[in-house]
Amino acid sequence: MTLSAKDKDCLNAVENAADMRVAGVDEAGRGPLAGPVVTAAVILDPTRPIAGLGDSKTLTARRREALAREIREKAWVGIGIAEPAEIDRLNILHATMTAMARAVARLPVRPERVLIDGNRVPEGLPCPAEAIVKGDAREPAIGAASIIAKTLRDALMEEAARRFAGYGFEGHKGYPSKAHREALMALGPCPIHRTSYAPVREALRIAELSPDAPDCGKLD
Repeated sequence: MTLSAKDKDCLNAVENAADMRVAGVDEAGRGPLAGPVVTAAVILDPTRPIAGLGDSKTLTARRREALAREIREKAWVGIGIAEPAEIDRLNILHATMTAMARAVARLPVRPERVLIDGNRVPEGLPCPAEAIVKGDAREPAIGAASIIAKTLRDALMEEAARRFAGYGFEGHKGYPSKAHREALMALGPCPIHRTSYAPVREALRIAELSPDAPDCGKLD
């Protein structure tokens, strides 16, 4: 197999870190109105290279799924999740940082260094860490974490679509699309909506004022 220049750069970065267990960390789901924020921590094995790693948003769903299976097979993976109630309690930034720390803590091996996608480093990590803006496109381990977080969150939202019919979670995955906003206003919030987000608060207010509001709009 002939590797592209980008893939060669990625493999070289992994090989250069062979003497150190470097964990890449990324998240999926900060922007949606519903569902959890999902984070992943990945330590790549330099003896088992994976071609094609990068920002999950630039890949097709089929390619992401294939890479996610390969990453789980060849690398060490930890997952951290913050559910909507925790997001509402902490705010999305702090909930994401908490979930990232959980992902690192749940790695099956202890990292010696952590690379975080973005511009903030969570507190309480077990080793030195660095934040890298757009790190998912620059660091193979962060790219791998991006793929794991995205595919897992998509699967969770597809499951949510079966539990809470009518919102279209299988399509927009909880993001504030036009279809989602319309369903939210028509049905009211369901238990996985983030009530600290303004569109959800407004829908909840309308649902509580309407005597004909559907049951799913009443979160108690």
